[in-house]
Amino acid sequence: MKVSNPFGPAPSRFPAGEVTRCRACPRLVRWREGAAERVPPRFAAWVECRGFWARPLPAFGDPRAVLAVVGLAPAAQGGNRTGRMFTGDRSGEFLYAALHRAGLASRPVSEAPDDGLRLRGVLITAAVRCAPPQNRPTPEEAARCRPFLRSDLASLDRVRVVLALGRFAHDAVVALVGPPDGGPRIPAFGHGAEHLLPGNVRLVDSYHVSQRNTQTGLLTTEAFDAVLRRCRELAAG
Repeated sequence: MKVSNPFGPAPSRFPAGEVTRCRACPRLVRWREGAAERVPPRFAAWVECRGFWARPLPAFGDPRAVLAVVGLAPAAQGGNRTGRMFTGDRSGEFLYAALHRAGLASRPVSEAPDDGLRLRGVLITAAVRCAPPQNRPTPEEAARCRPFLRSDLASLDRVRVVLALGRFAHDAVVALVGPPDGGPRIPAFGHGAEHLLPGNVRLVDSYHVSQRNTQTGLLTTEAFDAVLRRCRELAAG
């Protein structure tokens, strides 16, 4: 089945420096930078040795990816501290361990941007690039950030599957493509649901890998592994 990118023509992705310099959302700028002044004691040694990122995050992974993973936004003391998507928090521990089990990551842990971790056929991006208060970006903030997400996804000339981690990510992806021409609107988020996007790209939904979801059992290791297996099947055609 022929696959074409539904997110627009394939431009070069925004340079990482252009992403990291963004200050378009004053509330998010205050929160992400303020997090550097609220460092928990367990991260004090990290900050003393490496500093605190406190900037928007660029995407991370394989530029030739067939699978794009879309999260919500960086955690204040996770990616916002370390400078890499899903690095430095419990969500990342869960996600990268699963990617490694699926053969999509070179190692099961993500510790720092220079730890040698490589992704195989996967790009990780997010709907919003700055850490938001209470993990809740506003609709206006999401809209301002949308060009970065579109650029990441449109640059993947081999993408076949987009995995949305949570309802917010699902809605962000749907906002980029809209309903198929003459077809029904893409249904709302549902864990394990699959949606056909224009261009024969599949959108797959999963509960977010947040600590709240994994500790309460809403998302189990087995359930997420099953989602990744299905993503690999769809990507293989």
